[in-house]
Amino acid sequence: MSIFWVLLRRELASYFFSLTGYVIIAAITFLTGESFVGLINGLSNDPWPMPVTQMFFSSFYFWMIVLLSAPVLTMRLFALEKATGTFETLMTTPVGDLEVVAAKFAAAFLFYAIMWLPLLACLFFVGHFTNQTGALDLGTVGGMYLGIFLAGSYFLSFGCLASALSRSQMVAAMMSLAFGVSQFALAYWAMNHPVADDWQSQLWSCLDLFNRMTDLARGAVDTRALIYYLSTTFVFLFLTLRVVESRRWK
Repeated sequence: MSIFWVLLRRELASYFFSLTGYVIIAAITFLTGESFVGLINGLSNDPWPMPVTQMFFSSFYFWMIVLLSAPVLTMRLFALEKATGTFETLMTTPVGDLEVVAAKFAAAFLFYAIMWLPLLACLFFVGHFTNQTGALDLGTVGGMYLGIFLAGSYFLSFGCLASALSRSQMVAAMMSLAFGVSQFALAYWAMNHPVADDWQSQLWSCLDLFNRMTDLARGAVDTRALIYYLSTTFVFLFLTLRVVESRRWK
């Protein structure tokens, strides 16, 4: 376990001891603030039809942040070390494959969680200067952040897999982005098609990311969403571990 913490600190240092990490946080803060400015300006004279957290999840900015941040945060995890030759050096030290994969994913996830903290400030200003008294309701905010973290773990885990499969950061980023865009397109298609009783419709409904996020934004935690996100995250991380282990057979 001590090796895991050493690797975790090493990976977190690569984010916080470089300009890239702060540029990412600044960009996310700007996009989040721009989203809330648009929501407030558009609804300044009209009643709010839903919680502000739900409106934020329905905005283009939220999905743009999620889909773009995952490739940026994960593309370097394995690909950069493979390209520079430090990956083989790392793996010759007394560390386990599981510890390496877990530490890299945990570092990306922790940085992803930290970069969403400015969202609390946006919610505070909305609750303070508008009649949205529920903007800072603990249940709503908790459900919102749970949705953000679940969606983040889903896309970050695939980003880890893409980075482990490639020696090029750009290729890994394009693979991760293509996966995210395809998931967004499938969710949009599923949202616009009614759910029937046949198994095909039920399968498409499982891909509807928008409905899952909508429920969480209202503070309603659906166990199906938890199972889906956690299970797919585990599958992608398991595949990443197998890719890392495959180097022994080369």
